[in-house]
Amino acid sequence: MKALVVNALGHGFTLEDIEIAAPMGREVLIDVQASGLCHTDLLFATHNIVPMPAVLGHEVSGIVAEIGADVNQFRVGDHVVGSLAQSCGWCARCQTGRSFQCQHPEATQRRPTDAPRLSRHGVGLFQGLGLGGFAERVLVHENQLALLPKDMPFAQAALLGCGVVTGAGAVIFGSGGVGLNAISGARIAGASRIVVIDIQPKRLQAAQRFGATDVIDSTKAEPVEAVRALLPRGADHVFDFVGLKAVAEQGLAMLGVGGGLYLVGVSKPEVGLDVNIFDAIGGQKRVQGVNFGSTNFKRDIPMYADLYLQGRLNLDDLVSKRIALRDVNDGYAALKHGSINRVVVTSF
Repeated sequence: MKALVVNALGHGFTLEDIEIAAPMGREVLIDVQASGLCHTDLLFATHNIVPMPAVLGHEVSGIVAEIGADVNQFRVGDHVVGSLAQSCGWCARCQTGRSFQCQHPEATQRRPTDAPRLSRHGVGLFQGLGLGGFAERVLVHENQLALLPKDMPFAQAALLGCGVVTGAGAVIFGSGGVGLNAISGARIAGASRIVVIDIQPKRLQAAQRFGATDVIDSTKAEPVEAVRALLPRGADHVFDFVGLKAVAEQGLAMLGVGGGLYLVGVSKPEVGLDVNIFDAIGGQKRVQGVNFGSTNFKRDIPMYADLYLQGRLNLDDLVSKRIALRDVNDGYAALKHGSINRVVVTSF
């Protein structure tokens, strides 16, 4: 089958012919219909985080083509979406509804003694986040899949697996694809004031379409002062989708008493954050890392799909550009421009 392979850091995505195994046990083989471009995959392709060579891509939707002998949640023909949360289903965290904190994510992978799911000329390839969605087909454990309504369009559905559950779950730094979902989530949750900060005017315009009550262009105004002018008592929640040290520290300075800073985005793996302990104690502030949107995705993804079908969750405006698999490198280049919210592969 055709797939994009990252052969070395910083060398981009190369379209190649690779082999995919037949499903075994609880594995599900999926004909990919849509695969979203997320910054995380670009981060993996340019920094020493995962083994190389690798097949990346983790925002995946498609149709079940074949199932392993022990699969009990899906049938051939089902429409599904993948999740980057790898959960065993039986550890203490999974059993208490915190599958995003699974203690044994390796249970969703093949054992070292098994043949690899993906290979090239007989040599195994690393499967990014257990999905490897930049390909014509994916082979994934059923615990990484959620069922979709069959009237849900695939391009929008692909974004449910990461961009939507990560963002929807205030003051919002960064109104790219994930940040826009945070706006939708805050609006649905009943937030009275939703302030969005960005450096791209077109992204701020998009934020207003998604429900932001106030927008701040941080190239023209000092963000902390501007937020404090709008929210004199400070913000209850600040979401950082940028992942820069200066941005996170500005977020801390915006918090009111008892407020929380939620770290979602990563610009580089080595970025740190300085916290003044006295200020944090006096302000009762908290800093929380948010991985996978803290989502129980088998419950949340069908819920978001229903919200979309009811017209309450805007996913259509997220899909700014549809491309072919071979054009992923150009797609990532396009995402650098403020006019693009999300790029989705829909031709394989």
